[in-house]
Amino acid sequence: LQTRMQSLQPDPKAQYRSVYEALKKIVLTEGFWRPLRGINVTMLGAGPAHAMYFACYEKMKKSLSDTIQHGGNSHLANGIAGSVATLLHDAVMNPAEVVKQRMQMFNSPYKSVLACIRTVQKTEGFGAFYRSYTTQLTMNVPFQAIHFITYEFMQEQINPHREYNPRSHIVSGAIAGAVAAAATTPLDVCKTLLNTQENVALSSVNISGHLSGMVNAFKTVYQLGGISGYFRGVQARVIYQMPSTAIAWSVYEFFKYFLTKHKLEKRT
Repeated sequence: LQTRMQSLQPDPKAQYRSVYEALKKIVLTEGFWRPLRGINVTMLGAGPAHAMYFACYEKMKKSLSDTIQHGGNSHLANGIAGSVATLLHDAVMNPAEVVKQRMQMFNSPYKSVLACIRTVQKTEGFGAFYRSYTTQLTMNVPFQAIHFITYEFMQEQINPHREYNPRSHIVSGAIAGAVAAAATTPLDVCKTLLNTQENVALSSVNISGHLSGMVNAFKTVYQLGGISGYFRGVQARVIYQMPSTAIAWSVYEFFKYFLTKHKLEKRT
């Protein structure tokens, strides 16, 4: 839904006024499973990407907190650790995101994930999978910094003793995801344009060939949609991120608690 709603010059049959209308229209005209198209490639990359992401975050958070605040909870350490973890995460997830978004566009010519990978590789080269990587990092570094700082801040407020408390992890994760998602929507719109390379939109502003680079994407979005163009799909983005970050944090905190407890029991 987010990819479709961020389209700057959509086909008349793919114009939506709200998240509900978009979902209803896609299901009725394109089938029940259409909104989930390309999700298999995302799931394939998500496992290793998240494993590296949380491992790097946990290690860096501890090391930096010890240096900056002598073992205390440092918001600066949380932000830096989250940003560095993002570099590893996005290196794995960027190609998966390119394939997923191309498959989700209206009238997408790709029949399967493999067909999409082969066609993009043949026509645009390997670089096409990383065309939006710098934009992704420009978006995700502030996103993850805001996300981790907000999560740790919320934990300080509602779970000050930092015990395993599923409700507090879910609430903190959801709020952190919503705040970070809303703040970085303009960057996400630019990333979607770089990933999908909308032909109709680009030709309407006399851009031939492939659009590349963050600055060019920002200019093009403004030319096509003005200030409001930067906030296309903000509702869908927040709705998508809230459960996503809530689930990620609750699962992570559960396994952290479970493994730590198991380790302590083994020692005693």
